[in-house]
Amino acid sequence: MTERLSGDLAGAPTSELVKQLSEQSARLVREEMRLAQLELKQKGGRAAKGAKLYGGAGVTALYGGGALVAAIVAALALALPTWAAAIIVSAVLFVVAAVLAQRGKKEMALATPPKPEQSAESVRADVQEIKEEVKSKGGSTKAKDGVKDEATAKAKGGSVR
Repeated sequence: MTERLSGDLAGAPTSELVKQLSEQSARLVREEMRLAQLELKQKGGRAAKGAKLYGGAGVTALYGGGALVAAIVAALALALPTWAAAIIVSAVLFVVAAVLAQRGKKEMALATPPKPEQSAESVRADVQEIKEEVKSKGGSTKAKDGVKDEATAKAKGGSVR
């Protein structure tokens, strides 16, 4: 079976038009579902990456806290050089934790909300286009009037041509 061009649809029987509408609608829904799945998969990947970065920030902050505690203990127990070194290590670990937390926050922001926004917008656009197409086809009464005039002429016993 060959696909008809939109210009060829004017003379197509209603059953053929309904069949094509059904096939095209089903294909459109399947394609939109695939797009939604792909979008959700991408967002899930970003959320996982963000969660890993948050976890890394937490672990690093824990080490930083441990080093800070060690620095305080060393400062109380020993002379200046030991605790000074421990504070420097603690500061570096906290800076690393802050950087990881900021990256994790950015990834999480890109992953939320977990709904397929692009697919939803695409479906809205498709529905609007179909509505406009139906309005433009429904608004044209030239073909309908021709059919109506033909039926009226036949009913009165006359010929159309």
